[in-house]
Formats: sequence, structure tokens, C-alpha cells
Amino acid sequence: STSIFLKCTMLSFNNLELVLGGKTLFDDVSLTIHHQQKVGLVGANGTGKTSLFKIIKKEIEVDQSSISFPTDLRISYLAQEVKGTDEIALDYVLSGDSNLIDIQKKIENAETEENFDILGELYEIYSSLDGYSAKSKAEQLMVGLGFKSDDFNKPLKDFSGGWRVRLNLAKTLMQPSDLMLLDEPTNHLDLDAILWLSNWIKSFKGALILISHDRDFLDDCVSYIAHLYHQSIELYSGNYSQFEILRAAKMAEIQSNYIKQQKEVAHMQSFINRFKAKATKARQAQSRVKALEKMELIAPAHIDSPFSFTISETDKISNPLVNLNRASLGYSEPILSNVGFTICPGDRIGLLGPNGAGKSTLIKSIVGTLPILDGERKTGTNYKVGYFSQHQVDDLDLSISAFIHIQRLDETKTEKQIRTYLGGFAFKGDKVKDPIRLFSGGEKARLAFAIISYQKPNILLMDEPTNHLDMEMRHALTVAIQTFKGAILLISHDRHLLNSSVDTFYLVDKGSLEIFDGDLDDYKNYILDIKSSDSKESKKKKLPKESPKEDNSQKIKTLNSGISKLDKRLYRLNTKLVEANNKLADPELYSDGSNVDLQDLIRNQLELTNEIEAAEKEWMDKAAELDTLK
Repeated sequence: STSIFLKCTMLSFNNLELVLGGKTLFDDVSLTIHHQQKVGLVGANGTGKTSLFKIIKKEIEVDQSSISFPTDLRISYLAQEVKGTDEIALDYVLSGDSNLIDIQKKIENAETEENFDILGELYEIYSSLDGYSAKSKAEQLMVGLGFKSDDFNKPLKDFSGGWRVRLNLAKTLMQPSDLMLLDEPTNHLDLDAILWLSNWIKSFKGALILISHDRDFLDDCVSYIAHLYHQSIELYSGNYSQFEILRAAKMAEIQSNYIKQQKEVAHMQSFINRFKAKATKARQAQSRVKALEKMELIAPAHIDSPFSFTISETDKISNPLVNLNRASLGYSEPILSNVGFTICPGDRIGLLGPNGAGKSTLIKSIVGTLPILDGERKTGTNYKVGYFSQHQVDDLDLSISAFIHIQRLDETKTEKQIRTYLGGFAFKGDKVKDPIRLFSGGEKARLAFAIISYQKPNILLMDEPTNHLDMEMRHALTVAIQTFKGAILLISHDRHLLNSSVDTFYLVDKGSLEIFDGDLDDYKNYILDIKSSDSKESKKKKLPKESPKEDNSQKIKTLNSGISKLDKRLYRLNTKLVEANNKLADPELYSDGSNVDLQDLIRNQLELTNEIEAAEKEWMDKAAELDTLK
């Protein structure tokens, strides 16, 4: 029966083949998605991720025997565009539950026609569809995605394209479904909304297929990865981080990759050692150490990436690079007031805060494209900024090529030198001479990075740099940022990039700029608390208050005992991890005659790493609590 089928197999592809525009996307592909299974769909651009969604939605025809799912399977799908109409935003979100809307209309008609015989039955159906809580649910979805209560009754035409996409996401989440298809749902979301959405997906009871270039979002949301590669799909158990490690092991089995992998790991290890020597004990600095250690682990999975570049900095530098003193920032009226902010060489700063709070305003004021309204802005004598924003991408000259863009920066360079430079950004062959109007959004973003890097800045100001970038380019950018010796100020919804690149966070909210004393886990809890209170229409949005101090002698004794036990456990775990790393570094392991199971070694290494991370977090939490009691 269908109900038994739903408990077992939700969707299956059998010997699927697809050729589009003369290009083979899938060749003899088989894949099964089970009930409540959450799967991340990953692969290079052009491998067929969106096409697979279109096959499921029957927008692309294939042999009927190659795809099967129950006839009554409820599928919800996130569309990317929403037209601006006079429809009210809250009504649009509610329309995601079409069955509920149908029953509402039948109730209205029955009441108008005074057909009381069927009203009782209709109200029972309405109740079974959770009709009485539907409006509250829709409002909670909107609040979670960043809307205010004032937005509920606005028409769609009053919202920008990006905010209409958010409304469409809310409508998709409102729709009851057995299988949800989400194609880049974070594209128009800020970090706050992404954190809320990942939390919502965890509680979703149906199956999910998710396309995303945000590795932390994938890690939060999925427990399987379907990798599209060489016209096939391979299913891996685990989240994206675990997939990368398993893929690294698989690629290491190819002997020709081993030496290249070891060089990449050694390069990353040398950087980590330098950073750890100067890292502070602050939560975010320690979070960055852990993120970098993970990057070392996954580095071998990216050795076949087409992207490889560095961001060079100018030889001369000033200290400080830029300073804002008692500054009012904004346009005709201040958005941020009394801002005191200094950036020095080597600073790694991330900006947190809701959309519209003033993060981009702050960056534009630092760049100088937006004059300050009051106060002082001072820059160092050798201040040289590299500024990336969507504005830079839009300002590229569409009529000329990538080659000419770089040549205009330095006419002394030969064609070979320019081609070599652009090759690091995957512009090769005829592509370097193609006009920019033929480029995709990701290719334009890559060229903008190439232009910024070529000019050797000593401070990078980046406003959502990963928009339009695929997973491999995001990884290459993250690695390039690590070796950049200048200062960095970063706005991003990509948590992996933030965690790997930032030592200190500032919170931009309610007209002010303040240091955020914590890491992204702390910020996630802060945001979810605010979203929860917003959905209950609470007017007070505060971080949890500390409990009053009392006689803490017993508590201190307990914490000291716990810390001592964790010290011993961490020593044992790290000893085991060193042994596992030594085994994996042995070249004999990768020879044809080796009887050792490489996959088991990799899994053991991953489990030990995860245990150490959890124990270290517990140690830091206990140590921080102990500090407050002394």
C-alpha cells in the first residue's frame, strides 16, 4: 500500500538517463530517498542538480520507468521568483496550504448559502488541518525569516525581489509536504534568518532534498550527501563535513593524488601552527582554531579544484589603518550613532546583526563611498582598501573581457602573465577573451576577486562575498583569506567562512556598534531567543540574565573536579588522534599491497576529532563558569 511505501521508499531513480542540449547529465543513475531522509545534493555547477529537481516536478520528461514515487506524494518546491501584486503578504504565505484555503472557501460559501447541514463536517475538516492555528504559524514563519509584524498586511508589490523570495520560502514551509525540495534557499537570507531556518528544518518531519553551497547550513540540515560527479550520483552517509573527509580518503587511494594532498595538508598545518601561537582564549578565537583544524582535515578533498589563488597585500602599511571616532553613519538620517571603531593591521573582524541594522552602511563609511554625517573618519597614510560587494560585481564593464580588465590595471604585463594570473581563478583558454556579458553571476564574482587581489590591498572589506560562488570557489576564497596578512572586515551569511576567518565579532543593532562577546554558537542562541520572543509579540528582547551570586564553594569544587576529568580525557583522546594521524600519514597505507581498511581509519580519525571538539567545548564552558564564580 501507499502508506507502507511511504515508510520505506519515498522516491527512487532507476537507470536514469538525461541528455540536455547535447550534454549528458546522467548516465545509468540509480538513487533512493527514504521517508524522513534529509539529503544534500552537491556537485559542481552544471552537473544537473536543478535538472534533477525538474525531473521530480515533471518539468523535464524522462523514461517513466526511471523514476517512481507514490501518486499521492505531497511535494513542496521553492520557486525563485515571485511577482509583485496587490495580494497581502500574510495571505500569500497562508496560500501555501492549498487544502486549508479550499476548505475556508467552502465554509464561506456554505455560510453565505445558509447550508448548515454541511458546515459541521467542514469545520471538523478545518480543525483537522490545524486551521485555527494556521495564521499564527504563518506569522511565526514570517518573523523567523526576518519580517516585522508591520509587514504582515503589506501587498507583495511593496517588497523588493529578495524579500519576495523570502515570502515564497515562508509559503513553501507553510505547505504540508512529504518531500520538500529546496534549491539554494539561503540565497536571499541574512545570517539571522539562516540560523532560524536550519533550526526549523531540523524539526521538519518529511523528507528533504537540499541544494546549497553553504557547508555549515548543509551540516545543520542533512544526514546524507548525494554527490553528482561524472554523470553519476553517489550517496554518502553523514553531513557535508563527513562527506568531504570520505571523499578525501577515496581520492587518496589514487596514488597520483597522494603527494599533492600531503603538500596541501602541510601548507595548511604551517598556517595553523602560526595562528595557534598567537590566538587568544576568547571563544571566537578558539572557534577559529577548531575551524582551521577542520580545514586541514578536508584539504585533500579539494586538490582537484580548478581554483587556486592568493590575495597579496601591499608592502607598506599604516597602524591604525582606519579609525572612526564618535561617528554618525547613514544617509539623510543616522542609522548608526556615536560609533567608535578602529581597524589595525592583522585584525580579523566579522559583523553580525539583522538585515537593515547598518552593517553595509558601516563598511561603505569605512571605504569612504558614503560620507559620515558627524564625527571623524581618519585613514592611515598607506591605507589601501580592497572592497568587495554586489555593487562591484554590477559595475564590471560587460563589453570587455577579463583579460582587458586586468590589463588596464597593469599594461606592462605580458599576455602570458595575465593568462597565468587569471588561470588561478579558473579563467582559461578562450574564456579570458570572452565579453563579461556572457559570464554567470559566479564568474563575475570571481573576476571581481581577481581585480581586488591584483591591486594588493592592505585591508579587505567584504560584504557577502560568497553570493553566487559554488563550494569549490568558496573553499579557495577561505584558504586565500587565511594567508592574507592585512586586515579583514567581513559580512557574510556563510558560517564556515566566518568561523575560519574571524577572530572578533561586532554586533550591529539598534543604532549602535558593540563587541559581541562570544562565537557563532552563542550568536545562534541569541538569535533564536529573539525570534522566539518576536513570534510571541514580546517587547523585551534581551540576552538571558545571569543568576544572582550565592555561596559558590561547592559549585567551584564540582567545576574543578569536572575540569580535571576533562583534562585527562582530552590527553587520552589526543594521544589516540596522534596515532591515527601517523597511520594515515604512512605512505605504505596507499600502496596496492596494503591490507588496512582506509575508510575505517578515516572514520576513526573523524570520530576522535568530534569527541575532542565536544570535550574542548565542555572544558571551555566549565572554565568560563568557574571564572565568573571566583
